[in-house]
Amino acid sequence: MQRSGCPITNVLDLIGDRWSLIIVRDLFIGRKTFKEFLNAPEGIASNILTSRLKSLTQSGFINYTRNPNNKKVKFYYLENKGIDLYPILYEMSMWSERNLNKPFHPLSTRWYLENKEKEPHLVIDNEKNNYIKLRHKLLEEVGKFV
Repeated sequence: MQRSGCPITNVLDLIGDRWSLIIVRDLFIGRKTFKEFLNAPEGIASNILTSRLKSLTQSGFINYTRNPNNKKVKFYYLENKGIDLYPILYEMSMWSERNLNKPFHPLSTRWYLENKEKEPHLVIDNEKNNYIKLRHKLLEEVGKFV
């Protein structure tokens, strides 16, 4: 349900909570199972994680497939709608580096150093394309194709 005619409000209604973009980020960096999300350094509670995964799935940002070797395990992946969130993650990361005086995780520091001098659109396109390849590989492995 649309609460407002404001495009920012509409996006925030879907992904504006504390955890949704962290889950999207985690998918971009290769996490794909409930356990991997749960073990991320941010320490999301299992009930919140369950709720956000359900919400992101219902909104069409992510989907999942079952592990063929253990049907209890779901492999989550970004749909194209979720992949299109990458520019937001990119800009938030760059803003944080420019404006926050906080130490970053080594993975974030390495990513920033590798990308700070590159054209933003090239970084964004590259990361999105790399994720599409990762998703395709995952779905091939479980016998589903995009």
